[in-house]
Amino acid sequence: MSWGTELWDQFDNLEKHTQWGIEVLEKYIKFVKERAEIEINYAKQLRNLSKKYQTKKNSKEEEESKYTSCKAFQTTLNETNDYAGQHEVISENMTSMIMTELTRFVQELKQERKSNFHEGRKAQQHIETCWKQLESSKRRFERDCKEADRAQQYFERMDADINVTKADVEKARTQAQIRHQMADDSKGDYSSVLQKFNHEQQEHYHTHIPAIFQKLQDMEERRIARLGESLKNYAEIDRQVIPIIGKCLDGITKSAESINSKQDSQTVIESFKSGFEPPGDVDFEDFTQSMKRTVSDTSLTNTRAEGKSEPKTPGKSRGKLWPFIKKNKGATPEDFSNLPPEQRRKKLQQKVDELNKETQKEIDQRDALTKMKDVYMKNPQMGDAASVAQKLIEVGNNIEKLRIEVQKFEGWLAEVEGRLPARNDNSRRQSALYETQNTAPVNNCAQDRESPDGSYTEDQSQETEVKVTPTEFDDDFDDEEPLPTIGTCKALYAFDGENEGTISVAEGEILNVIEEDKGDGWTRIQRSEEEEGYVPTSYIEVYLDKNAKGAKTYI
Repeated sequence: MSWGTELWDQFDNLEKHTQWGIEVLEKYIKFVKERAEIEINYAKQLRNLSKKYQTKKNSKEEEESKYTSCKAFQTTLNETNDYAGQHEVISENMTSMIMTELTRFVQELKQERKSNFHEGRKAQQHIETCWKQLESSKRRFERDCKEADRAQQYFERMDADINVTKADVEKARTQAQIRHQMADDSKGDYSSVLQKFNHEQQEHYHTHIPAIFQKLQDMEERRIARLGESLKNYAEIDRQVIPIIGKCLDGITKSAESINSKQDSQTVIESFKSGFEPPGDVDFEDFTQSMKRTVSDTSLTNTRAEGKSEPKTPGKSRGKLWPFIKKNKGATPEDFSNLPPEQRRKKLQQKVDELNKETQKEIDQRDALTKMKDVYMKNPQMGDAASVAQKLIEVGNNIEKLRIEVQKFEGWLAEVEGRLPARNDNSRRQSALYETQNTAPVNNCAQDRESPDGSYTEDQSQETEVKVTPTEFDDDFDDEEPLPTIGTCKALYAFDGENEGTISVAEGEILNVIEEDKGDGWTRIQRSEEEEGYVPTSYIEVYLDKNAKGAKTYI
C-alpha cells in the first residue's frame, strides 16, 4: 500500500501526521535525556554516600579496619562506588548513543519533511494555476460564443429591415463574422488549455504527488524504524552493565561471606591485651601481730627491723589494681613508656615500620636524583647539575636522620621484646604500691600480684580502704623509718596523678627521689613523709646523690 495512491487527496492530513511523528521522536529524546540526568545524579549520590562512610586516614577508624567485618563493609563501600560508576556509564551511553544520534536524525527529518512538502505545495500551486487557466479559457470561449450569437441576431434584424441601408447591413454582417471568428479562436484555445490541464492533472495525481508522498512515507517508516532501534539500544545499554553490576553485588556477597567472627575476636585480643599477668590471690593480713609486739621491747625492735624494707605511709592504702593502665594527662612519651608492654611493643613496631617506609622513599628519591645529576653532567643544556647536587645533600641528611630514628625505636623495641617473656620477673614496685605489715608471707603475696613493669595491681571493684581505729599501738607504726632519699628532682611538666599509687606534681616543683626508674618509665618521689608516689620519668629532671649507687642525671 502506498500513500501516493491511497492518500492522493490527504495532503493536509499527511502534513499533520508527519509533524506528529517528529514530535513523538522529540518526546522520546526528552525522556532519554531526563533518564540520563537521573542516572548521573543517582551515581553522584551513591559516590557521595560511599565517600561519606569511607575510613578516614590517620583516624581511629583506620585502626578498626583490621577487623573482617570492617573490611567487608569497606569492600561494600568500594563496590557501591563501582556500582555508581556503571550508572554513569548508562548516562554517558544514553547521551551519546541515543540523545545525540536521535537529535541529529530529527534535524535531518525536519529538513527532509520541509523539502518534500515544499515540493508538494509547488505541485499543488502548479495544478491550481493550470485549473485557473482552463477556467479563464472556458469563460472567454463562452463569452465569445455569446457575443457571436448576439452579432448574428443583430445582422439578421438589420438584413430584414427595409429601412436600413445596404452599408449598415454589410457592417452588421462583417461584425457578426468577426465575432464568429473570435468564438472559433476561443474554442480552439479552450480545447488546447483543456488538453494541457488534463495532462498536468494526470501527471499531478499519478506521478508528482505519488512520488512526494512516497518520499514522506519512506521518511516516516525510517523514523519509526529508528525509534524501534533506539528502544533496543535503550534496553541494551542497561543490559551491558548488568554483568558488571552483578560482579559488584557478587563482591559485596563475597565480602560478607569473608567475615570471620572468631578472627575478629582474636584481633580484639591482639589489639587490647596489655601483657600483664592477672593479679594473684589476696592473702590474709593478720593485724593481731601488732598486739604481740608489746610482749617485749626486743620483739618490737625486731619487728621494726624486719619492717624497714617495706615502709608504710600512715593512713593510706595503695592496694589498687592496675594503677598505670589509664592514660595520664600530658604529652605522650616518645618511647610510649606510658603504655602496657604489649601495646607499647605494637606502637614501637608500627613506628619502626613507618620510619622504614619514609627511609625507603628518601632512598628512591636519592637514586632518582643521582641519575638526573649524571644526565645533567653529560648534557648541561638539559639542566643544572649543581642544583641537583644540593638536593642530594638534603636528601642524604634526611636519610641519616631517619636511620638514627629507626635505630632509636628499634632499640626500644628490642628492649620491650626482650622483657615481654619474663612477665613475673620484675618485683621492684612491691614496696611502693602495696602496704604490708612486717611478715614475709604478705610480702610474697604482693610480689605475686605485680604487673610486668613492676607495678602492683588490684581490681578496682575489689578496692578496700583499710581504716584502723587509732589505738595505743599506732605509735609503733608511726615510728617506722621511710625509704632513704637518693636524690632530688625538678618537675618539667605538671602531672595530675589520678591513679592510685601516683602523685600529682606542679611544673617547676622540687621533690625528693626515693626510688629511681627501674626501666618501666616511672620514678618514685616524695613530697613529705606522708606524700609519696610515682610520676612518669619523662616528666621530671632527676639529680641523684653522687654517693648513691649508679647515680646519674637524666631527663
